[in-house]
Amino acid sequence: MAKFKSNIPAVSQAAKDIKSGRLLPVYLFFGEDTYTIDNCLKLLEEKISPFIGSDFDKETFYGEDKNMLDIVNFASSFPFGSEKKLVIIKEFEKIRDKKNLAHYLDSPPDFSFLVMINGGTISNPDSEPFKKLSEKGYIFEAKELKGNNLIDWLLGFAEFNGKILTHENAQLLVDIVGENRTMLEAQLEKIMVFLGETKEITVDVIRSLSTALKEYTIFDLQNALSKKNKEDSLKIAFSLLEKGSEPVFIIHMLTKYFTGLTIVNELKEKNLSDQAAARIVGTHPYYYKDYLRARTVYSDGDLYKIAAALLKADMSIKTTTTDDKSIISLLIAEILS
Repeated sequence: MAKFKSNIPAVSQAAKDIKSGRLLPVYLFFGEDTYTIDNCLKLLEEKISPFIGSDFDKETFYGEDKNMLDIVNFASSFPFGSEKKLVIIKEFEKIRDKKNLAHYLDSPPDFSFLVMINGGTISNPDSEPFKKLSEKGYIFEAKELKGNNLIDWLLGFAEFNGKILTHENAQLLVDIVGENRTMLEAQLEKIMVFLGETKEITVDVIRSLSTALKEYTIFDLQNALSKKNKEDSLKIAFSLLEKGSEPVFIIHMLTKYFTGLTIVNELKEKNLSDQAAARIVGTHPYYYKDYLRARTVYSDGDLYKIAAALLKADMSIKTTTTDDKSIISLLIAEILS
C-alpha cells in the first residue's frame, strides 16, 4: 500500500497535462481536496467540449444509482453524433461492482473519455480496478493543503486577483473559515467584492465582512465564552454548525484557544508585546486582548477541567452517534460550569 501511495501523481499534475493538451482516455481522481478535483474536472470538460457535438454523448452517472457494467457498456458504444463522448462517474466509491472496470482498462476505446471521481481516500488500493489504474497511469490524488502550503495558496490567490494579504491575516482567515479551499475561495471573493478598488485585505476588512453578512465566526464564540455568556455562546455555536462548520473544527479551535490561555500569565510576566504574545498563543494580535480578559475569568483549575471536557467532546464525535448540537451544547455547559 505504501508503494502505491508514493507512486500516485497529484491531480495538479493531471491538470498541467490537460492544459497542454495531453489527454488520457481514463481518469480517476480521488482525495480529500475536492477544490482541486472540481477545478481539474472543469478544465477537462472545457478541453473535451470541442469534440462533443451532441448532448447524448456527454453523460454523468452517480455511483449509488448505477452498476459498473452498464457504465462500461455505455462508454464502449460509439458516439451518437460527435467525434468523442464524455462519461463522468461521480461517487465512484459507491459502485459495488468496480472489478468490471478492469477489462475496459486493458483497451479503452479511442472515442471515449471516462472520468471517475472517488470521494475521499481509497481503503484498499491493491485491489482491482485501482491496481490496474495505477499501472496504466490513470489515477491521481488530491491531498488537502495544510499549514503553510494552504497559507501560500491564499497569498497567491489574493495576489493573482490584485489584492494584498499578509501571512498573519491569511492565517486569521483560515482560523475563521476552516481549511476547505472552496469555502476559503468563496469568502475571499466576497471580500474582494466588498473591497472594490481597495488593495489590502486587513483584519478590519475580514471582520467587517462577517458583520455585514451577519455571520458569526469562531472568534465570536471564543469572545462569548471569555465572558462566560452561555446564551450567546450557544446561539453562536449553533449558527456556526448551521452555516457548515464541522464540530471537529469548533472543538479544535476551542482547544487551541484554551491551550493558549494556559500560558497567558507566563507571557504577561515576561512583558512581551501583544503581537509577540499573540504569535506564541496562536492567535491574531487583534484578538489577544480577549485572551487577557478571559485569563482573569478562568482559573488554572477551570482550564484543567475544560481540557477534559474538550477531550470528552472529541471522543464523542469519533465514537458515538450523538448529534452535533448535543455534543457542542454539552461541551459549552461543561466549559461554563
